Amino acid sequence: MLGLLGLRIFETTGADIADLGEEHGHRVLRVCGKGTKIVLVPLPPAVARAIDRATGSRTRGPVLLNRRGTRMDRHAATRRLHNLAVAAGIQIAARHADPRTTTRYDRARNNLDRHPNYILAACMASGT
Repeated sequence: MLGLLGLRIFETTGADIADLGEEHGHRVLRVCGKGTKIVLVPLPPAVARAIDRATGSRTRGPVLLNRRGTRMDRHAATRRLHNLAVAAGIQIAARHADPRTTTRYDRARNNLDRHPNYILAACMASGT
C-alpha cells in the first residue's frame, strides 16, 4: 500500500475495511489525507490481492493488523517497511522533493483510468 499507492504511513495504518469500495468499475480505497481531505485511490490488481489477503474473511476493522490482532500503528509499520527494504536491498523514496513533479499527476486526478498507481504497477509488472 505504501509503495504502489504512494500513501503516507498514517493513511495506510488508518485504513479500514469499510474504506474499501468500487467507483466507476475500479476497486478503490477511500483515504483521509492531510487536512482531513478524502480522496479515492484506485487499487491496482496486485495491491487489491494483497489487501484481500491481509483482511481475509474479516468484514470490519483495520486493514492492517499487528501480531496482537489490533490496528498496526505507524511505528510498527515503519519498522516493518524498513526491515523489508533492507532485506530487499532497496531504498524507499516517499514524495517528491520538487512539488512541480506532482502537478502532472494532478491533471488526471479525476480520471481513475489514468491514475499513476496503474502506471507504476504496469512498470513493475513488466520489469522496466
